[in-house]
Amino acid sequence: MLQHRAQQAEHPEHPVYANTRPPIASVADATPQVYQSRRPERTVPYQLIQQHAKSWLAQAEAKGDSIPRYIEKGFSRFMDCGILAKGFARVRCDACGDDFLVAFSCKVRGICPSCNTRRMVFIAAHLVEHIYPIAPVRQWVLSVPKRLRYFLHRDHDLEKRVLQIFLRVIERVLRQHSLGAPADARFGGVSFVHRFGSALNAHTHYHCCFLDGVVGRGEELCTNDTPSLDSIRWFEATALTPAAITAAQKRIQHRVLRLFIKQGLLDSLDAEEMAQWQHGGGFSLHAEVRIEAQDRSGLERLFRYCARPIYAAERLSWQDEGRSLCYQLPKPLPNGQTQLRLKPEEFLDRLSMLLPRPREHRHSYHGVLAANARLRKEVVARAGLPIDKQPKVNLGDGDTQPQPSDEQSKEKDTDGQKGFGGFKDVVSCWAMLLARIYDVFPLVCPQCGGSMRVLSFVTEVQSVEKILTHIHEPIEAPIMAPARGPPQADFDFDQRVDDDWTFDQTLI
Repeated sequence: MLQHRAQQAEHPEHPVYANTRPPIASVADATPQVYQSRRPERTVPYQLIQQHAKSWLAQAEAKGDSIPRYIEKGFSRFMDCGILAKGFARVRCDACGDDFLVAFSCKVRGICPSCNTRRMVFIAAHLVEHIYPIAPVRQWVLSVPKRLRYFLHRDHDLEKRVLQIFLRVIERVLRQHSLGAPADARFGGVSFVHRFGSALNAHTHYHCCFLDGVVGRGEELCTNDTPSLDSIRWFEATALTPAAITAAQKRIQHRVLRLFIKQGLLDSLDAEEMAQWQHGGGFSLHAEVRIEAQDRSGLERLFRYCARPIYAAERLSWQDEGRSLCYQLPKPLPNGQTQLRLKPEEFLDRLSMLLPRPREHRHSYHGVLAANARLRKEVVARAGLPIDKQPKVNLGDGDTQPQPSDEQSKEKDTDGQKGFGGFKDVVSCWAMLLARIYDVFPLVCPQCGGSMRVLSFVTEVQSVEKILTHIHEPIEAPIMAPARGPPQADFDFDQRVDDDWTFDQTLI
């Protein structure tokens, strides 16, 4: 059976990195397909790292450039991602005996397209199913002038301080334009800091997805210090106008310029000149994207967009017989350019500049969704429910979401279309994530349609080699090509000596 599934995986037309598909509601909605293991060694990013990573590191060292350790470590871990020779899990159908192998992932941030796509889908599914209640959500996007992006890209603390200014202005605008909201009402949402642009350029900007309104407590229920789940009230921002967004942009511009003056990064005269520039002086606040309360699939697509990777692997291809790369841009540049032609070393230069630094969160929670917020437990308890509706059960000290009834649990365990095989946490399940990305559920047997399960994890070298030899798979993992010298010029000097040639001193 393993050999049969290995032959099926030889077809390269499987959409390995298609990360733009909408989420599916159930396995029954998916297009009938057979799960096929991806072949990372056939993809352009893997070949790029394998053939040019060490040469790029050696050239950077020769130039005196300091490459962070986490980048070199990430390259090494990426070489093991999806390679069966480094170990795998064995999945088997108890009914007919059909089985296949699943290679381990590297979980490297920024470099690996497969792991980044899975992380993108996981974050979006987690936010929709476990964090956000049914309420309208608005996306706020802030961009700053190019003159300031350099400092934000290099200074993480300054980047966070600009985000705090942005958040305070948003909360004030939402509270003012939510009719009937008390003065202590709080906003809530999640922010994503992007250090990259669509053209593989350094472009630090902020994507914030906030509930389009504020949350407060009912005055009649705040008589003691132990609030109940009935105490929160929802105030929707129905009076928000474009003029209010323009005023918020000017307020953010004034405060950010004042912050840069205090930090000594900008002269006061230059700040006054930038404040008088047209078209917002390089500052842009976009808040036209609004997801209605019942559009949960649209909300998940919005979160996927905000949590997207640095680059899309399907847009990357080899050119000139492997000597250069072509990256198709998602939209044309202002000059009409639709693709980038880069040498492998140039692509690695851009990628290393855009990779997220270690121990830095890619997204953060704010307001009533923050970790220590007093109203977080009440708001998160309504995940998947209308925000103004009371959950059926109260929460204990250790619970963060309402518990399903016995009938609901039984239904999820017995109905594969709703429970995806009875997994308790369908969001973090590997099979569920593949079903959301590729519209194929891997734990459904293609031979008999039965349920499959993970039989074992094989990591011992002897066992790995024995199984891979039996199914005619490589038992050795690919290795990085050794560092090469810099490329030679396109022309060679003629070093032949002419016997009749004499040196003319009059030319001196």
